[in-house]
Amino acid sequence: MFAIVFLIFVLVPVIEISLFISVGDYLGLWPTIAMVFLTAFLGASLVRSQGLQTLLSVQSRLKQGELPAQQILEGVLLAVAGVLLFIPGFLTDTLGMIVLLPAPRRALAKYLMSKMVVKASAGFGSHQFRQDGFGHNQDNDGHTFEGEYERKEDDSNNHLNKP
Repeated sequence: MFAIVFLIFVLVPVIEISLFISVGDYLGLWPTIAMVFLTAFLGASLVRSQGLQTLLSVQSRLKQGELPAQQILEGVLLAVAGVLLFIPGFLTDTLGMIVLLPAPRRALAKYLMSKMVVKASAGFGSHQFRQDGFGHNQDNDGHTFEGEYERKEDDSNNHLNKP
């Protein structure tokens, strides 16, 4: 954990400063500043359009009765890309643009989903599930679980105030 915090708060700013100096030396001050503003504006507009496409994809999957877990994770990755593009710097802009592209974002979402573990708790015990590559829930032994439920209406409206 310390290495990640060190990377984010020390190493990334040092790299960004060195890139600013190098690009500013090559292009000059005002073109470098213009590039920072241009990438922030371009990134914000791309995040908005990609976010709308992802939202439509989530709605489509929900209408089909499917769990849009990958699309939701892609939406989170879009938010991360937006933050990276909003932070001034060439390294963060490059990482944000890579996450913003649909193919790398989809691949990263699939990779992250393969690493996710969902804990379900029922009754006295708990059980760990994970999703396979096809969106099916599996336990640690590789068995797929499916089920159905039925909602039943109760005749009494107020269970707490029974005489």
